[in-house]
Amino acid sequence: MNYAKENLWQIEEVGFDSRYLGKTESIMALGNGYIGSRSATEEAYVGERRDTFVAGTFNKFDENEVSELPNIPDIWWLDVIVNGEHFTLEKGAVTGFSKRLNLKNGELTRDFVWEFKTIKLKFKFRRFISMARRHYLSNLVEIENLSAEKVSVQVRSGVNGQVTNSGSQHFNEGEKGLVDGKFLQMMPQTIESKIDFVFTLAHKVTAENLTARIEMGRRQIFMNYFFEIAPNESAVIEKRMSVRTSIDNDTDNHDVASLRELSIAEMKGIDALSFDELLAESAEKWAEIWAKHPIVIESQDFHDQLAIRFAKYHLHVMTPAHDPHMNIGAKGMSGEGYKGHTFWDTEVFMLPYFNFTHPEIAKSLVTYRYLGLDGAHKKAAENGYLGAQYPWEAANPTDGEVTPVWGAADIVTGQSTKIWSGFIEQHITSDVVFGVKQYIDVTGDLEFTQEKAYEILFDTAKFWGSRLEYNADKDCYEINDVIGADEYKEHVNNNAYTNYTAHWNVKYALELAAELRENEPEIFARLDDKLDLTTVLPDLADKLDKIFLPQPTADGIIPQDDTYLSKKIIDLTKYKAKDGVDGLFHDYNLEQVNEMQITKQADVLLLMFLFEGLFDRELKLKNFEYYEPKTTHDSSLSLSTHAILSADLGKVAESYEFFKKARHIDMGGFMKSSDDGIHAASLGGIWQMTVFGYGGVRMIDGKLRIEPHLPEAWTRLTYGFDYQGQAITVTVTHDSFVLSKADNGCDVSFISNNGNYVLQNKLTLSLGGKS
Repeated sequence: MNYAKENLWQIEEVGFDSRYLGKTESIMALGNGYIGSRSATEEAYVGERRDTFVAGTFNKFDENEVSELPNIPDIWWLDVIVNGEHFTLEKGAVTGFSKRLNLKNGELTRDFVWEFKTIKLKFKFRRFISMARRHYLSNLVEIENLSAEKVSVQVRSGVNGQVTNSGSQHFNEGEKGLVDGKFLQMMPQTIESKIDFVFTLAHKVTAENLTARIEMGRRQIFMNYFFEIAPNESAVIEKRMSVRTSIDNDTDNHDVASLRELSIAEMKGIDALSFDELLAESAEKWAEIWAKHPIVIESQDFHDQLAIRFAKYHLHVMTPAHDPHMNIGAKGMSGEGYKGHTFWDTEVFMLPYFNFTHPEIAKSLVTYRYLGLDGAHKKAAENGYLGAQYPWEAANPTDGEVTPVWGAADIVTGQSTKIWSGFIEQHITSDVVFGVKQYIDVTGDLEFTQEKAYEILFDTAKFWGSRLEYNADKDCYEINDVIGADEYKEHVNNNAYTNYTAHWNVKYALELAAELRENEPEIFARLDDKLDLTTVLPDLADKLDKIFLPQPTADGIIPQDDTYLSKKIIDLTKYKAKDGVDGLFHDYNLEQVNEMQITKQADVLLLMFLFEGLFDRELKLKNFEYYEPKTTHDSSLSLSTHAILSADLGKVAESYEFFKKARHIDMGGFMKSSDDGIHAASLGGIWQMTVFGYGGVRMIDGKLRIEPHLPEAWTRLTYGFDYQGQAITVTVTHDSFVLSKADNGCDVSFISNNGNYVLQNKLTLSLGGKS
């Protein structure tokens, strides 16, 4: 990949190599939250993944499989045949190849000169998914003839429904046809979930001696255009596309006939607008996003500034802000990895960005969890528990658990490895509560709090109350047979992260109940009637102080679980040094790793970051120095936590090394890291490292804290965030930081370095020369 200091809004691939198609397909993915698409080329190549997804359209290919986002029919497909020769970059000579994503306006471009035999053509491809029109996509191809003679060209362009999810076909073929002699339409339906799709395409072709012919194949409808290009002349093919479904929430009539008419009316309505005018319309919406709390990093390494823009771009293209019935997939909509499912990644790694910068989007994401209470009840009941147990992987909010049961090959046995996460990785329930609590603390959204949040908070505590296991010998309640945040330790007892967060969840619910009883008796009565709090709360109160919380050893180390500290220690240097992940599993299987002091990602350290008020600095430092050498960072979620926590501990140089490694997970030179899609949580982590880590913003026990510390490579950091309805801007240097907001009479109280401060309009605080 190529990044230029002169353009910090651009990601570029220079030179074409079909071995690494997945890299740019993922990191240059386009989207608007409704639709997301890998940036596969118009022409086809072996090894490509032509994935495009519409948020929330989950389907099960077979009753024995879990639901996944279906790869919709390929609408970017466009073949070019010149003088009878199929155009491909794998034959002939290619010069000046550049593929670029403009982060500022969401436009993807690709241009080069292609020579084959007597043919010499200059190609320029442009495409975007509109931020201004939810259902609209556009593609433009310009072909300039640099040959000595005219060339004859055939272009085949339309909808290709022969794509799959790695072999799983999610659609029936559906009706297809040409409307008004101009609009191609295909109307497939998902096989199990019965969601209707309407694909509508129109072409505008400018060329000499143009003729056209429609053609249909199995699961295909396309146009054939035939034309000539004289020497030094050009032809232009513009492709206009729309996608609508029967679950869209921006239309009342969801029958296929109505969706077809609406799609064609939309196409006709923009007929007079050019490609550039439609792009400019989308760019205006992007400008609104970039204008909201821009982050400016003055650094010795320009990649730092580019990285935060890269992260924010993807956070917006992959987030279905338009519908609270949908959430963010672990790969966004940039690939088939994790089947489009939502994990704890949202609450712990991505939701904070929206909580602090786009509260309206954050509200949609936390509402998804409220709508998921039925699914959480279903999972709890299936496992013999009460209340709401959130699924490890979620799709439609009411579905409950959708984690696959079987995964990768066991290197020792050669058999499929069972995926236990959906059965016993249960900290997701308290993670959801953490996200909801942060949302209401940051936004002060009273309506959501009273109508939805309280129910989540009590219902999850109810689950934990039923999940606790009494140990009579120790007179305490334990949580046994779980997977904690560290997924290399399966079937462990008393995982620190799980136990502490469950305890926090229960404690918070009890404190909230006392407050509501006294101050909001009507609300409490409503919740009591629905959740039987009169029975549940005394039980929780009896158990709270007896929930087992792993305590520090004589050396100050909090055990990750009951047996972690007794396991074998090995040197992880060679595994930590590798570009890819899972190198460990070329030498060991998971059962063997389970018996070693090896951690996939931050576990105890994540606990200390998220709930830092529970632990003093010395304890954090000891645990950081103990656990980090034993952590492979094989999860993309790990590095950002280590970067933030090490910055908090004054290890800013070490923190910055973690930052750079995290920055390179998708943007770096390892060309296979992003094949399955971008690492969505890691991108949320880039924002957190910047604003939470170096900007010093944090919520501690419901209170705002700001304690910046810049890396040596940075001379200045400017960022902004929303808090309790106030927009705050912060500028940090190594000597001081300046906070400013509108002088509107709404003062903001915050903590900094053990001092209490009030921001009215502008405030400057010294950092005492600390870096």
